[in-house]
Amino acid sequence: MPPFRKGGGRGDFLMKNLWSIRMRASQTVVTTSITHGRSASGSKKEIHISGAEGLYGPSDIQRVIKKYTERALAHPKGKADKIVITVENVKQKPKEIPGLPIATVTCRTPAEGKKIVIKLLESLGISRKALEAALETIQKSTMRGAAIITAGKGNRLEPDRERGVRISRLGISKQASRLLSSGLSRIEINTDTVKEALILASKVIAHGDVIAELCVSDDPHYTTGYIASKKLGYVRIPNIKSRGSRTGGRAFFVKEGIMVEKLINYLEKTPVIITSISPCRGTFFIDEVVNNPHK
Repeated sequence: MPPFRKGGGRGDFLMKNLWSIRMRASQTVVTTSITHGRSASGSKKEIHISGAEGLYGPSDIQRVIKKYTERALAHPKGKADKIVITVENVKQKPKEIPGLPIATVTCRTPAEGKKIVIKLLESLGISRKALEAALETIQKSTMRGAAIITAGKGNRLEPDRERGVRISRLGISKQASRLLSSGLSRIEINTDTVKEALILASKVIAHGDVIAELCVSDDPHYTTGYIASKKLGYVRIPNIKSRGSRTGGRAFFVKEGIMVEKLINYLEKTPVIITSISPCRGTFFIDEVVNNPHK
């Protein structure tokens, strides 16, 4: 295997002329109730179908809008009837960060996946109370964004528990993206899903108040979740849920006593660009990941 290369390329990204492109696709469904043997019209509910976003230069805008639209119209979760694409010029200079190291842990079943989640998070100092709060939130699958949970007491901090917190204004430089694709190709996981999740996790973990992130996709056809942290990097967990399950969600474990408003402002408003990448490793057993992070 060729030697690992760190790469950035500050000059390959138009730092002073970036555009945030965000896509959200949804489907409206009508819930009905049965009263005295008759069906009655119910309330309308908007179901999230697909989302994507990134920071791009002006020459990329049309291509990205086309790509995001095609994704929204052909998503396995269903056919969207509403697609909202926002294109916004970013005035603030983005913060430059490295991408997290990536590894995959051996996992065969959802039951094994839960044990792995517990072992990884406990190795990072996350309390059992915080762990249970996160797993309960993800199991309910009612939040549109992420939960913020204190790592010790297990308290929920996000102001709107239905909306949660949404991660926005994040991207990767073109040279770093090429190097990331090369590294992921060597371990046969070079997909948009993996790259976008890694970019998001890298922004989250770059904040000093965040200890770890747990994510399970609500896509019924995607059964790989992950745990991200500074210590372990981005650790993929295959078969974390059963195929066909729409259960999913995201939780951030944070230090006690943080100023949550500042954290939310960073996650949702501060532009961040990955300009260097870290090693893309293969598949390991759980003890290897815990005892030998990044090796």
